[in-house]
Amino acid sequence: MSDTTDSGSTGVPVVPLPFAGHATESLAEADRQMTICNACRYCEGLCAVFPAMERRRVFADGDLDYLANLCHNCGACLYDCQYAPPHEFAVSVPSQFAELRRESWTRYAWPGFMAAAYRRNAGALVAAVIVSVAVFVIAVPATMGDGFGQAHTGEGAFYEVVPHDVVVGVFLAGFGFGVLSLGVSLRRFWRAVGGGRLRWRDLAGAGRSASTLEYLDGGGVGCMNEDEHPTDPRRPFHHLTYYGFALCLAATTLAAILESGFGQEAPYRWFHPVVVLGTLGGFGLVVGPLGLLAAKRRRDPELGDAESRSMELAFLGMMLALSLTGFAVLVLRETAAMPTLLAVHLGVVFAFFVTIPYGKFVHGFYRYLALVKDRQEKH
Repeated sequence: MSDTTDSGSTGVPVVPLPFAGHATESLAEADRQMTICNACRYCEGLCAVFPAMERRRVFADGDLDYLANLCHNCGACLYDCQYAPPHEFAVSVPSQFAELRRESWTRYAWPGFMAAAYRRNAGALVAAVIVSVAVFVIAVPATMGDGFGQAHTGEGAFYEVVPHDVVVGVFLAGFGFGVLSLGVSLRRFWRAVGGGRLRWRDLAGAGRSASTLEYLDGGGVGCMNEDEHPTDPRRPFHHLTYYGFALCLAATTLAAILESGFGQEAPYRWFHPVVVLGTLGGFGLVVGPLGLLAAKRRRDPELGDAESRSMELAFLGMMLALSLTGFAVLVLRETAAMPTLLAVHLGVVFAFFVTIPYGKFVHGFYRYLALVKDRQEKH
């Protein structure tokens, strides 16, 4: 939202002004809209954003990043707003906050040079998957030799394809990098928004709000999708994706405990708890993303940020790739196709680990911290 000085009759050249004390144009525009909203306050009952806004008279960069990540993009405020386009005030909080969320993830990303992955997210994610899968598909046959094209069955069959120590070493390195990068990024965000000392009551309360998507309901009537009528079906599909991923993580954790502590190696029998958890989780990671993709196609573009769309599609595509390749390994694990399918699946999983901090997956972590901050302010 850059502006210029008026040269008037003095002949002084028009000089660009800074972004009204903000670091970026997006932050300055968010400040303008929040100032209007803070004077109106008609939407204060819709979600957590507007009560948090009302606790402020001015909006620093950190305040705006906090409010943007607290927003669940239900869309209700756009249709309730008397100053929304085509009004000259042009208040569109959902789209402005969607843009600012993407910008904030880029700003806090660590290491800094990886922030470029946010700007070309779909391309970066696809490239990471292709390279990772290619490395595994080339390396596995090279190490297995003639055994690559044969069926491997029974306990420990997966480790006849890729040795246990190799799996542990490679994936711990990839996962460790992802966790470190995400941790530093979130710490930067927490300091910028003025987060206080973490207390259990705030962490637990935010956890309940996040796990139930408390604020994805448009103030109780539901979320908007195509128009002012609350017909957005995203909530159940969000739940399927979220809890599907959680179940897959639980299955992986249980398998690691059984292998390291009890010497029980994968693959497991069909009705083993690890397989049941993974199957249920995989089902959620198929139905959830497909439902979100369908909802996204119908959604009013004014409710989002055009440049974030490719990031959202890439994230949903990654969730589908994880689940579908995992199902393929499960169903065909006793056939000669298993080594190839396992190599592809491991390549997708490794690409997911190293790109965790640089895609839409991070929105859950930023939103959770924003909910913790909101609890702290209420208390």
